[in-house]
Amino acid sequence: MSQSSEPAHVVELPSGEGFDLTLQRLISAIENAGMKVFARIDHAAGAAEVGMTMPPTVLLLYGHPRGGTPIMLDTPGAALDLPLRVLVRETGGGGTLVSFHPVTPLLRTLGVSETLARQLEPAQRLIADAIRHAP
Repeated sequence: MSQSSEPAHVVELPSGEGFDLTLQRLISAIENAGMKVFARIDHAAGAAEVGMTMPPTVLLLYGHPRGGTPIMLDTPGAALDLPLRVLVRETGGGGTLVSFHPVTPLLRTLGVSETLARQLEPAQRLIADAIRHAP
């Protein structure tokens, strides 16, 4: 079995706002850019279902078929890592952290060309900008 190595680093952006407001800001930024939130996975709710507690932690899967489809047609295995993902979680100190794997190195490990892989970078910059430019 062959293994591809996942990018070693994760982009972690602290939010100056609380969890709920940060999550809503990201959802709005995604939707206002014409993309879609395909799934919202509430890990804290899952933990509660099995009697465990976890700080608020939500994973959003987002994107647009115009961005991802050409990549998946060129490199079908990329469908394992698309759509894009962004994690929003409350930290132990009550802060909020937004995290994602940089898309270009991730897709490059799967054999996606540099040109195609870079096409999704604006979608990740949108996330970073929504956090950095919060009022």
